[in-house]
Amino acid sequence: MVKIILPERDFDYELQALVASFFPGQHVQAEVCGEEPGIIDSKEDKELLATINIKWSQYKISADFQAKSFLVSRQSFVTGDGDWHKHIDKSAHPYRTYYKNVLKKLVFCLIKDFPEEMLPEGLIRRVPAWGTMTGVRPVKIVMDEILNGNDINSIRESLDNIYCLDSEKAELAVQVATCEAELLKKAGYGSGYSLYIGIPFCPTTCLYCSFASNPYYSGLADAYLEALFKEMEYSSHIFKDRKLSSVYIGGGTPVALNEWQLSRLLEALHKYFPVDKSVEFTVEAGRPDSITEEKLKVLRRHGTGRISVNPQTMHQKTLDIIGRRHTARQTADAFNLARKNGFDNINMDLIAGLPGETAGDFRETLSQIRELAPDSLTIHSLVVKRASKLREKIQETGTEDGSRALYMEEMFNIGQQFAKEQGYHPYYMYRQKNSAGCAGSTGQENIGYAKEGKECLYNILIMEEKQTILALGAGASTKLYHMGMGQVERIENVKNVNDYIERIGEMIGRKKRIYDRLYKKNNG
Repeated sequence: MVKIILPERDFDYELQALVASFFPGQHVQAEVCGEEPGIIDSKEDKELLATINIKWSQYKISADFQAKSFLVSRQSFVTGDGDWHKHIDKSAHPYRTYYKNVLKKLVFCLIKDFPEEMLPEGLIRRVPAWGTMTGVRPVKIVMDEILNGNDINSIRESLDNIYCLDSEKAELAVQVATCEAELLKKAGYGSGYSLYIGIPFCPTTCLYCSFASNPYYSGLADAYLEALFKEMEYSSHIFKDRKLSSVYIGGGTPVALNEWQLSRLLEALHKYFPVDKSVEFTVEAGRPDSITEEKLKVLRRHGTGRISVNPQTMHQKTLDIIGRRHTARQTADAFNLARKNGFDNINMDLIAGLPGETAGDFRETLSQIRELAPDSLTIHSLVVKRASKLREKIQETGTEDGSRALYMEEMFNIGQQFAKEQGYHPYYMYRQKNSAGCAGSTGQENIGYAKEGKECLYNILIMEEKQTILALGAGASTKLYHMGMGQVERIENVKNVNDYIERIGEMIGRKKRIYDRLYKKNNG
């Protein structure tokens, strides 16, 4: 265990994430000096390997890192001309950001420069390639700078001087952010909105999945669609004066619906929203075992331009372990069937670090993907989510595949090289919490690669939070983007399907109250 001692309860979450990125597998605990300790775990107390003691004032930040009997200290001075504490209304205050960045860089350099030979046995240090960036959207900082017209060279300097990124990560962030900024400008993101519709049904639940998903059966799906149509009808009036930028139907597995239900859904979509005028229309077809030629024809008939056929892996043994209940052959057949039916923008998702797989296995999966030649490819890192069966299995057995952390980075390097060789470029990226790989390493990244002109605008919008996303269905989260303030307000729908059906009036009411307030604000 590594312990952080703070003078007050502030910046603790960011510092825990930063320290954890140096020491994968270690529990990092933050405590406030002088506070009464909670329940002390004697085992954890005996396993304390290092302590970081931080002190700060308006003008100076200092930190000590002690492991065994060896102590290293650093300090930084700040301008002291602003208030860095949290505001009660949680409004943005630039000085706090500046103060936080100085603090995190101080701790980063303190740990990085600590002599390797003085680290106690069992405390393995890995310098995080992403530096002090601990959030899930590292590209957002770079893209904001680009959209504000700042020089690329000055942006690169800040990534080094302020955030301590290594050169490869800095270049990746700049490359992705430049692509995102160009696509957003072309789409006129500032004056539009996007639409997400959730279909929370799947043939089976994958071992790693934590999304709102339910076993499909026709009666429940019918009732769900009836409730969804009510939410669609009301919500269609909210942004009738705005341009619809993109439409994304996800899940779950949308094509878990039968052909008739899928057709009803798409007919309602066109009835209530100007889908034909949107920049793109994506359906996450997803599971190959749910894709049929009849359903593909329904999608084409209703104007779907982009779909996903997601194998996750092309190894049958792994597919069986994670509960996919389909074969690698079915994946190829579903993909070829989609091509036969006219789909010229097909994405495929892969997961690096699946249980039992090696870097060699991942390379073999990519060799099979090469033969199919999808238009875009998204490589995810395996994440052990709290609500997943994988987390339950780990808790039951008390074990985890520790070797996964050792080759996760190799998998992503293989994927990056594959994408470059096959003519794909990275166009969006985000990072995950609770990665099964080393925290802060390449294994935390999810990267979307695409051929030129085959990028997904919705993926960029949902990650970079530059446009309102109107989200409908169980478990859907609407993001209202307030452009003037740069803030995002969320409106959550209940996750449980039966609750959503029974409380659909309440779901509509949640939106109505906020939209009424926004309307009065804009017109009053």
